Amino acid sequence: MSSLTERKARLIVHGDRPYNAEPPLDRLRASFRTPAEDFYVRSHGDLPDLDEATWRLSVDGGTGPALELSLSELRTRFPEATVTATMQCAGNRRADMRAVAPVSGDPWDAGAIGTADWTGVRLGDVLRAAGVAEDEGLHVAFESHDTMDGHPYGASIPLAKAMAPETLLAYAMNGEALLPEHGFPVRAVVPGFAGVRSPKWLRRLTVQDHPSDNPIQAGDYKLYPADVTAETADPAKGHTIDTMPLNAAICEPGSGAVLMSGSNRVRGYAVSGDRAVVRVDVSGNGGRSWVQAELEHEADAPFAWTFWSTSLDLPAGEHELSVRAWDEAGQTQPALPDDTWNHKGYLCACWHRVRVNVT
Repeated sequence: MSSLTERKARLIVHGDRPYNAEPPLDRLRASFRTPAEDFYVRSHGDLPDLDEATWRLSVDGGTGPALELSLSELRTRFPEATVTATMQCAGNRRADMRAVAPVSGDPWDAGAIGTADWTGVRLGDVLRAAGVAEDEGLHVAFESHDTMDGHPYGASIPLAKAMAPETLLAYAMNGEALLPEHGFPVRAVVPGFAGVRSPKWLRRLTVQDHPSDNPIQAGDYKLYPADVTAETADPAKGHTIDTMPLNAAICEPGSGAVLMSGSNRVRGYAVSGDRAVVRVDVSGNGGRSWVQAELEHEADAPFAWTFWSTSLDLPAGEHELSVRAWDEAGQTQPALPDDTWNHKGYLCACWHRVRVNVT
């Protein structure tokens, strides 16, 4: 296994403490399943140093006795499950919003996303073992070993999503134990939701009648209108980010690429939180005309991204390549980052644009 230092050298590092990094887009597009060493890393504090032999997960809030599970007990007591799912940071493509006006947070390009085979046990099975019955008014609060501003990282999801068969307590990624930066020994995987709702380095689960009051849940990861500033933002009025929007990105060619005139291959990804991507349009002239791309998706992986590719006939000169996706409800993406700009830089889902030079 490579060292953390070697893995960092493969990525575009936005911060070392906390460690945040994304892969180059051409390498992201190289494989439908993103290798762990090329998977984006989003941390809010230092990476915990945990020992799987002493790690325990506490589960409480059900009608039965509270559980305390070791990794071995988690593996042997509950059926194993594998789900192919895309994970995406709510700040993915924030760099496009920064081009409109200043925003807070790391300047993610379109690489704060990845897809993996996640293996673990279904969260619903663990909750039922703790005596939890489905109730629309309940929430599952996660608490982790990493800390932020002196508080353990915490977030929550509605119980209905926690009980859904795709939601896991995962201990493996693409058939291998989780790397430290990806949540070893156990993390949550909540397909279709923003990555913030899939906490790493889990220590406790609590079923309760309200969302987590942890600052991550109660104060951060809120979507605000464009006229709200950091000074005027009221978390009680912000929209809590769960399901991710329809999005698409060009991974090849990269921004500033020099191409030969004639037919050029253009490739990328498209993703939608809980709907299928049914069409991807690609333009070689900034959106004045479009061609439909070929789509590649796995039928048994509804929570995974869609790969797309097409060829564009490009004459000599400078060109703005653009992409937009459509979902099964007939919805598409806004044209400009101005349309959804917010001071946090969340949920940038406008057309992705790449400028290239053709000789």
